[in-house]
Amino acid sequence: MYSRIFSLASGLAAVAVSVAALAGSPAAAGPRDKAFFDSIAGEWKGPGEIVAGKYKGTKFNCTLKGEPADGGEAGIKLDGSCRVGVFTQPMSAFISQKGSTYTGKFLDGAAGKGLDIVSGTVADNRAVMGISRAQLNGALIARVDDPNSMNVTISVKVGEKMVPVIGMTLGRQLDTMAVGSIR
Repeated sequence: MYSRIFSLASGLAAVAVSVAALAGSPAAAGPRDKAFFDSIAGEWKGPGEIVAGKYKGTKFNCTLKGEPADGGEAGIKLDGSCRVGVFTQPMSAFISQKGSTYTGKFLDGAAGKGLDIVSGTVADNRAVMGISRAQLNGALIARVDDPNSMNVTISVKVGEKMVPVIGMTLGRQLDTMAVGSIR
């Protein structure tokens, strides 16, 4: 059971990184969105915590790599893993624009062990995506404050309220190797 909860929680974290790539306007897909997706590509790493429910207080850490979608379309592919203690869960996600909204899958989608992205809106530096799996419905909010940091909150619908369940902060992994010249 713990592994399944961890899989879902860390999976939501992977979706969060994918969603952060959606900081352009849905109505303005094309060159601007494509440029933004390309700028989000790279490696991201950071801690997260389950902030509500049975596993409240569980901390995890994710390492993820994003790449622009194949074929030149606006979107992002994501691969990596999330770890809690000695348990590691592989992660993968794909998000793409469909008309004026967004669709996608985390892992193998809701039909398997993952989640579906069923809707989305983006404004300025914040993306809000609808997520779904069986009776679980919720939202993922990703805020990109600068090109190298991202804050993510994942909430689920309980009755008529949205309850935050996961929070995380990711940082872009930069190559800090010094390069010099040889005389």
